[in-house]
Amino acid sequence: MNPYVTFFEAELDAIIAMQFRGIVDTTEGMDIPKYRGIVAMVFYCLMGNVDQDRLPPTQGKEETVACTVTDPFQNLNEYYKKGDLIIGGMTSQLSWIADELYFSEHPKTKCVDELLAKSKKYQHVLSLVFAVKEINDNTQILPNVSLGFHIYDSYDNARITHQNTLNLLSTTKRSVPNFKCDKRKNLIAVIGGSDSEISLYMAILLDTYKIPQVASCVLAPVRNVKTQLPSIYRMVPNEAYQYKGISQLLLHFQWTWVGLIASDDESGETFMQNMWPVLSQHGICTAFNEKLPPLSQALENFSSLELVRAKTSLLTISNIKVLVACAEPQTMTTLLWMIYYFLLLENLTEISIGKVWILTAQWDFSFETRLRAVDLQLFNGALSFAIYSNKVLGFTKFLQILHPNFPKGDGFLRIFWQKAFNCLFSDSKEHNENTNACTGQEKLDKLPGFLFEMRMTGQSYSIYNAVHAIAHTLHKIYSCTPKHGAMEGRGRLYPPNLQPWQLHPFLRSISFNNSAGETVSFDENGELAAGFDIINWVTFPNQSFLRVKVGRMDPQASQGQEFTVKGEAITWHSTFNQMQPFAMCNDHCQPGYSKTKKEGKPFCCFNCTPCPDDMISNPKDMGNCFKCPEDQFPNKNQDQCIPKTLNFLTFSEPLGITLAFLALSFSLITALVFGIFNKHEDTPIVKANNRDLTYTLLITLLLCFLCSLLFIGKPHTVICCLRQTAFGIIFSIAVSCVLAKTITVVWAFMATKPGSKMRKWVGKRQGKYFLLGCSFIQTSICVVWLCTAPPFPDFDMNSLAEEIIVECNDGSVIMFYCVLGYMGLLAIVSFIVAYQARKLPDSFNEAKFITFSMLVFCSVWLSFVPSYLSSKGKYMVAVEVFSILASSAGLLGCIFAPKCYILILRPDLNSRNPLSCRNKQQ
Repeated sequence: MNPYVTFFEAELDAIIAMQFRGIVDTTEGMDIPKYRGIVAMVFYCLMGNVDQDRLPPTQGKEETVACTVTDPFQNLNEYYKKGDLIIGGMTSQLSWIADELYFSEHPKTKCVDELLAKSKKYQHVLSLVFAVKEINDNTQILPNVSLGFHIYDSYDNARITHQNTLNLLSTTKRSVPNFKCDKRKNLIAVIGGSDSEISLYMAILLDTYKIPQVASCVLAPVRNVKTQLPSIYRMVPNEAYQYKGISQLLLHFQWTWVGLIASDDESGETFMQNMWPVLSQHGICTAFNEKLPPLSQALENFSSLELVRAKTSLLTISNIKVLVACAEPQTMTTLLWMIYYFLLLENLTEISIGKVWILTAQWDFSFETRLRAVDLQLFNGALSFAIYSNKVLGFTKFLQILHPNFPKGDGFLRIFWQKAFNCLFSDSKEHNENTNACTGQEKLDKLPGFLFEMRMTGQSYSIYNAVHAIAHTLHKIYSCTPKHGAMEGRGRLYPPNLQPWQLHPFLRSISFNNSAGETVSFDENGELAAGFDIINWVTFPNQSFLRVKVGRMDPQASQGQEFTVKGEAITWHSTFNQMQPFAMCNDHCQPGYSKTKKEGKPFCCFNCTPCPDDMISNPKDMGNCFKCPEDQFPNKNQDQCIPKTLNFLTFSEPLGITLAFLALSFSLITALVFGIFNKHEDTPIVKANNRDLTYTLLITLLLCFLCSLLFIGKPHTVICCLRQTAFGIIFSIAVSCVLAKTITVVWAFMATKPGSKMRKWVGKRQGKYFLLGCSFIQTSICVVWLCTAPPFPDFDMNSLAEEIIVECNDGSVIMFYCVLGYMGLLAIVSFIVAYQARKLPDSFNEAKFITFSMLVFCSVWLSFVPSYLSSKGKYMVAVEVFSILASSAGLLGCIFAPKCYILILRPDLNSRNPLSCRNKQQ
């Protein structure tokens, strides 16, 4: 085997092991032979320029190796302008498809298709050139120092990227790594590349020499870039903000059923790995995760209509309305070619795909020139995240003076012109009979936006700021005194003496205002301290489009304002009729329903189950139903809570009015009876029944009727304390009066028997003492009740579904039933005594009437207990009021109605003689 080959392979293994150590989390899945091959090709082609004395001696027979440069892409497009300091650049205006590289033979670069041009990316070159020109024209930034540039094209190819990166490190004519053969090219920093993969290929080589690299794209495949590649800076925000912004955008519009599209490479894999957990964390499901193959492989497969249909069918699934795409150039190029071939094979002019595209910041609406026939309406209404850009004064005028006949060293201008305007110059080596001749008078502003724009795009603006960042860093260095710590002892830093690595301490902390008036600075991770704009792309039938800024993802904004979007400003795809698209696995669960998981489906797919009777759900798509607050209840649809009404017996409702009317009526009747008895107080019938007890009974009955009014109206503390205690004491006095009257009569008859010892107990005073004694016991019970657990106003939230019961809580149920029990005891004793005295002479005896009245009284209160316990709210109070009125009316009617009859209608019976005669007859 060739010893030189062995030497370089050993060197490559060491370089690759060194460069990739720590760059990725694991070497599993890392195609090390691929990267060896990429760098090896460059070294093989450079072997003819390497000093043979530096190679190890051969053993045995000497062999000579002649490396003939046969690569047709050695003389590549470039743009060079000399200066005291040179800024390198790497663009991706052109691309081509090459065969896979194998080392069974001398490596060669074989182009299997014609050059593919993305004419819009020529603006990246122009933005760098314009920025350098602007800085050289401004004597305030770098006086007496001129900037130059050297720009190469990566061709979106790893091999050419490595080769041209080495060209930047070498002189303008020869590529000799590790040697600086002359001083004509003083490279100070590099800007590029246009996508993450190209940027990393460059960074692996540039970081070895500590040359600052300012990337204008998001570095998706790499984690902890600043730690592992400290020489790279990014004039773009951190990609994590973009992932968060996408999830916030989906949540804002309640899109939980989306498709993910990315390229089948490291960039696409990292996008999937980072995006999927973020979406899952926010409750968003992915209907599919499609990885598009590399373009070379895709073009081979697209020759089959069935394969094309299989791929495009993902774009036409009816229930997937939102597609999230990693808009790396590889992804979008393959996607557009897929659509192009589908139209070509199906013989169609357009494809109707009513989708909402959500695209990452790499998207700039850039099509390859061969895809100009693809209908832009496909992306109408798309939403993309974009690096913030501003209008740069003078840039449009700078574009207008470009002329392909006077390229002034610009190796990109003429090929851009040919591809963009689909024409050929007379001296062009390409031959196409159907192509018009280029005159040089074509107007850039007439090109459709997907081929070229007159305004500076987001990535061009990043390149523009990158050049200014380097210039302001140099300005800061030249403004420093020799005492600066980083430069101390190293002499004056004039351009010939300045080394690229010396820029790092200044570049990390640079902060300046560019010509657009915007502050530009890097954060601690070497990334642009900024956020992303949210752009709505509005396309028109004439292949033009309009950018509309509809929101922003700004991590530096105040809390709660990081993500903003104006939904009303968004123009949706025409198939949605300007209605917000619906992107869920199934229809919304309406309020009143809750989501239940569908077996075997993603967590975003669910069934809708009605809420239980006492629960609601609001708003839509609730995972669980919930109960209303205690003071509210569900409405009929179970989608909102309605405040409960207060439930208590009022004077304004029919039931309250009726009870109050009865109480007042019976009170009036009682007062009338009292008046009648008072008028006839000296008559025999009044005297015969213990007049004092009769008056006491009438007064207590009057109070019984009136105390029922305490139970009507909204309860408060005083009323609650008075309700049951007043009722208990007054009723006990009334029943005690009845009992005293009955016992007095019994004692009187017993005292009339010969030899009876009851004579000393007969008299008015004994009845009063008995009344006081019985009333004292009930009063004592009520006092203990009020002192230990008094009643208080309370709200019962749970007994009634739609009402809050405002009630008097008894405080102590035991004391309440003690009061009722004692009152019942008095009534039963009265009933028994009256029943035993029913056969006494009528002229002196009320026993029959008292017996009947006690029977009514006991019946009322015995029926009260079950009725009271089975009632709720105001009806419970009404039962008690009715019992008070009924029992009081029973006493009034049964005891006093017969006497009033005699006093008013039969006064002839109200005398001793009729009474005595009746007694004798009996």
